[in-house]
Amino acid sequence: MIIAGEASGDLHGAGLMRELKRLDPSIDFLGIGGDKMISEGMNAQFHIRQMAFLGFLEVVRHIPFINKVKKTLLQKADKEKIDTIVLIDYPGFNLSIAKKLHAAGKKIIYYISPQIWAWGKGRIKKIRKLVDKMLVVFPFEEKLYRDAGVDVEYTGHPLVEHIENYNFLNKEELYKKLNLDGNKDILLVLPGSRKNEIKKIFPECITAAVKLSNDLNLQTVVACAENIDEIIFKDLTNEKDYKIVKGYTYDLYKQAHFGIIKSGTSTLEAGYFQLPFVVVYATSFFTYWIGKKVVKIDNIAMANILLGRNVIDELIQDDLNQENIYSKCFNILSNREKYNSIKQQLGLIREKLGGPGASYKAAASVYLKLNEA
Repeated sequence: MIIAGEASGDLHGAGLMRELKRLDPSIDFLGIGGDKMISEGMNAQFHIRQMAFLGFLEVVRHIPFINKVKKTLLQKADKEKIDTIVLIDYPGFNLSIAKKLHAAGKKIIYYISPQIWAWGKGRIKKIRKLVDKMLVVFPFEEKLYRDAGVDVEYTGHPLVEHIENYNFLNKEELYKKLNLDGNKDILLVLPGSRKNEIKKIFPECITAAVKLSNDLNLQTVVACAENIDEIIFKDLTNEKDYKIVKGYTYDLYKQAHFGIIKSGTSTLEAGYFQLPFVVVYATSFFTYWIGKKVVKIDNIAMANILLGRNVIDELIQDDLNQENIYSKCFNILSNREKYNSIKQQLGLIREKLGGPGASYKAAASVYLKLNEA
């Protein structure tokens, strides 16, 4: 059983499944996944789009459904005599169900660690009790867990192999495919993969982006997640001067000149491509208030956390408005020295993500655990 809860988990879960099937073609998979995991043979009990809760209040409203999902998975694990469960990221749900699975005598492997370094190290005690093997994607996480007595292995980040195995279009092909203006650079907007976060983030971002594009001779392209209906963007703004694109995000990272990007895995992706950008994020007041009480780090952008310094400007909650977005972006785009400095510093991201082969390393570790007596 594999449980992922969002788009990045679906991507990394699919890579893990692919490598496990190479090790043993007889393995069957069930659990929670998205289109990518389903295409690799996942018997999905629930789709990740059903699990896209954002914020404390939304989770509370969905408690009956969440309990139904947990009950279904526990019954399925028991019925199918599954003894090993792989949890991928998605800590709010996965750490909760891990407690029940552990109590039922299941082996728990956690792939892509919860961000204990952001929450405070107290939660590592809970993880030590529940998780039999932790597979981490950042080198600094390995030491945290090892020092706490958790069985841990560093695999590197699967993002690297996904990018290196991608079949890129060149600039001319991309512009032609997407009907873009060949005389203008791309200002890329990534507003997230959940409806609630898009509603909070997109209206301010698109207004600032269109103004920047008009003032600096750019063209605005909005990268739409696979699980999002494009109509949501049109319902949130009266702006018309932008293009919505689905399915070419890596090409856009590579060819864009600048980005306005929601906090999350996308900041690592942008960093990998050395695309200068600003980070944006907003949620409900209550969720943000709780987050401020819980989170123990100063930065929200994984690019900044990984680099250990403020390379990327972060516009969070009340600071997220069209005036601030415009100002921060304009200051970088109109200053070639500053722009090039950000680009150069982001070059360290590739080195810190490790080389290719993370999915194979993770699969080999899972396979060993599967075959333990």
